Formats: sequence, structure tokens, C-alpha cells
Amino acid sequence: MSALQVQPRPHSRIHWRTPITMVTLLAVLVGGAWWGWESLTESNAGPSCVDAKMANDRLTPKQVTVNVYNGGAKAGTASAISKVLTKSGFHVGKIANEPNGNKVTGVELRGTTTNGPEMNLVAGQVKGKLKAVADSRPDHSVDLVVGVGYPGLRDKPVQSIALPKDTTLCLPSIKPTQPIPSGQNPN
Repeated sequence: MSALQVQPRPHSRIHWRTPITMVTLLAVLVGGAWWGWESLTESNAGPSCVDAKMANDRLTPKQVTVNVYNGGAKAGTASAISKVLTKSGFHVGKIANEPNGNKVTGVELRGTTTNGPEMNLVAGQVKGKLKAVADSRPDHSVDLVVGVGYPGLRDKPVQSIALPKDTTLCLPSIKPTQPIPSGQNPN
């Protein structure tokens, strides 16, 4: 028969790996929360519009940013309109379906004010009566929303809008779509 042997008592070892892992994960969590809060509260975005004195006291299409939205018109209408507006000199920002999913009858223009020069210039591109909506947007861009019954663009659109002498307008800051290679002047 075998004799029973006294088993050695296990040594009391402290397992450090688990607490170190937990402290490291907690530090990452706190650091991520701090970084997220700082990014949210301190925006480093540039100005949404820039005050500019109008040359020859006229507003031209190259100084206006237009977002074209389809609010119920035939599929592809917003894209077709944006191509024509780009050829006319407008800077086209977004081309999409109406952001809120609303359906529009005819054409709706949305901008900073209902009678701003940028709104009037875009209105001069479209046939028929428009519904103008002021939403006090800070960037002075214009949303052109086309819906059911869209009458089309004018054959002879408005080329520019006359402004009072020495007018200064807040124009959208237009950012290039492609990065500027280093060492090249963007102007």
C-alpha cells in the first residue's frame, strides 16, 4: 500500500495580470471620454462664410453655393440640375434626396433670408413660381429642392444680381474638393 503523503500547501501568489489589465483599460476609457468631450466642445472648424466686397456691385454664380435636393421629382432630376448649374458657374455643394424626406410640390428655395441676393440669383435659374423659406443658416448657401411639378430651368437664366454700391456680402467659404499638393499656391 502506498503511504499517504502530505501535500504541500499552495503558495499564496498574487496574480498581477488582471488588476494591471483593468487599470489599463480604465485609463484608455477615461482618455477616450476626455478626447471625445474636447472634440465635441471645441470646434476647430473654419468660418462658414467670409465677408467679401462685391466687385462691380454684382453677385455672380461663381460666388454662390447651391445644394440640390430631390423632394419628389423624377429620379435623377437633382443630378441633372446640378450639372446645368455647374456649367452656369455655381458651386454645387450637395446632391441628394431631400434631407428630411419631405415631398415638395414645384420648387422650394431655402436660405438665410427669403429675399437675399443669393436666393434671388438661384431663383433666376428656375422657371415658374418658387416657395422661399428662410432658415437663418450661417453659411449663406442655398438649397434648391425640386418636387412633383418641377417646371424646369430657364432657357435664359439670370447671369448676375445687381447690388447697392459698396455692398459687402457674407459668401460661403468654398473649399477645394481635392487637396492642394504641398508647395503649391492655392491661388
